[in-house]
Amino acid sequence: MTILEVIQRSAEYLAKRGVDSPRLQVELLLAHVLKMPRMKLYLNFERPLTPPELEALRALVQRRGLREPLQYIVGTVSFYGLDIAVNRNVLIPRPETELLAERAWRFLQSVSADGATPHALDLCTGSGCLAMALAAKVPTAQICATDISAAALAVARQNINQHNLGARISVREGDGFGALDRQSKFNLIVSNPPYIPSAEVESLDPEVRDFEPRSALDGGADGLDFVKRIALEAASFLHSDGRVMVELEEDSAEAARRIFTEAGWIVEAVEPDYNSKPRILIARAAD
Repeated sequence: MTILEVIQRSAEYLAKRGVDSPRLQVELLLAHVLKMPRMKLYLNFERPLTPPELEALRALVQRRGLREPLQYIVGTVSFYGLDIAVNRNVLIPRPETELLAERAWRFLQSVSADGATPHALDLCTGSGCLAMALAAKVPTAQICATDISAAALAVARQNINQHNLGARISVREGDGFGALDRQSKFNLIVSNPPYIPSAEVESLDPEVRDFEPRSALDGGADGLDFVKRIALEAASFLHSDGRVMVELEEDSAEAARRIFTEAGWIVEAVEPDYNSKPRILIARAAD
């Protein structure tokens, strides 16, 4: 069977199982199996697959047909130009979180412009993607990455070591700010916390609902449990001119703004994502 034939047949198989963009998914899986850039497949449509290649692809396509996310199947995802290892112990980084990373590293750069060493805290680090993006973009920054999940932190450590960032990213296990020494102070606290309302988790796409870690999705009854904790607890860990930046569920933006305002913060912005939905809350402590 040639590359073109296997792409066509496998795409039909995935389409029948409700997988979005089935041809693209097959091409990405096949590129992974053949260890070649996806676009190179187009130059080799008539090349026959060997039996081992065909068998390897068939196994991966079957997994995707069961709605396992492509990123977990191939074991990696690109985030802000970094190859990030992922598995079912961590969320798959989304493009919206790249926007959060950009806002965060730009702020840290402004801190470093004065000759200071910026210190940042990444709460709920998961795969470590946010912490790594900050460290990569701001070479003087020191990052502390925390998570309650030991399994998630194992993935984060793998990624940090893979990119030789261990000297500038420390990893701590614990529940929110409980992972920190009480005297810790940061210029920036950044977080992509669990923010899906509990009742909505079951209505998510199968790729998310059945495969991504529930603890990293479920934000409590209103999706704001962790947002409330940040609003109440972050100030004592932040320098006076520091910032908090939190990714939000689009429908909770105004509620999150109110929570921070009532806790004594000045909300500087709730910035939109690529779909113009309110997504990133940026706040500073009141003077």
